[in-house]
Amino acid sequence: MILKKLLLDNGIIIVLLILVLLTGILKDNFFSVSNLKNISVNAAARVIIAFGVSGCLITKGTDLSAGRVVGLASCIAGTLLQTVDYSAKFYPNLPQLNIVVVLLITVAICAIFGLINGWIISYLNVPAFIGTLGMQLVVYGICLVYTNATPIGGFRPDYTNVANGAFLHIPYLFIIALVVGLIMWFIYNMTRHGKYMYAIGGNEAAAEVSGVNVKKTKIWIYVTAAILYAVAGFLLGAKSGGTSVNMGQGYELEAIAACTIGGVSVNGGIGRISGCVIGVLVFELLKSSMQFLGINTNYQYIVQGIVIVVAIALDIRKIYSKEIIKVKVLEKNFGTFLY
Repeated sequence: MILKKLLLDNGIIIVLLILVLLTGILKDNFFSVSNLKNISVNAAARVIIAFGVSGCLITKGTDLSAGRVVGLASCIAGTLLQTVDYSAKFYPNLPQLNIVVVLLITVAICAIFGLINGWIISYLNVPAFIGTLGMQLVVYGICLVYTNATPIGGFRPDYTNVANGAFLHIPYLFIIALVVGLIMWFIYNMTRHGKYMYAIGGNEAAAEVSGVNVKKTKIWIYVTAAILYAVAGFLLGAKSGGTSVNMGQGYELEAIAACTIGGVSVNGGIGRISGCVIGVLVFELLKSSMQFLGINTNYQYIVQGIVIVVAIALDIRKIYSKEIIKVKVLEKNFGTFLY
């Protein structure tokens, strides 16, 4: 019984870790310090996106606009942080702006889309899936209009150094992701907002009766998510050294899968920040394993798609199993009175 529960709760993690171990055995340099460092750097921005998505999932919602908001953030930051002498500078007469000011501008613009998402879901009662899917297209269209679908490059060294630099041999990206993770852990576990979030995910009607301002809390969740996407987009642009409207495409699905792998339930009310981190790391290890094994990129997308479906299916199966157990307990205690 314990083994069955273990496999049901962590089956996909166990399978993926076995694949990672096999890759480490077959490829000598897979567990090298440089490769593990690369994995942590690649995971940094994605784990920040996963933190944003997790709040939506915990309240039985989702955010399919995440990837496009990430792309918009990278394009906004990129157009404002180009070198003065770059031939294809987006704003030729724009003076050099402080990098923190650009980050704040990026965050403020992206937060507006999170606010709109939250308002549509809370006040218009549009399902999160539909509302954020529509916003995904809106944001993508705005990004196309803003950039005219042209690639953006020529970034300033102080901008790219944010992603490529290090402090005491620890990458800045890792440090930033760690700080963001600690802040989100504090919000989820030590604040009233975090308690409200879990209460809404557990039983929205009961939370509202108990005095929780459900609408306001949901709006803040989607605003917070958009802010995190903005930070992730800012970092991804710096890491890549260039960006385009396609930056962040599909990242929302990876984030949802990573959250689900890490124990954040799509049925709401369950999820931890540590689970998001584990899920993202497992997902990144999977991708790195396939690259080391020389698996064709096209097949890698197929594998990632299967992992997403299986992760969500197992999560639903866990909830279903718990409900079956509850029904059996009630039947045992009350018998035919249930019917």
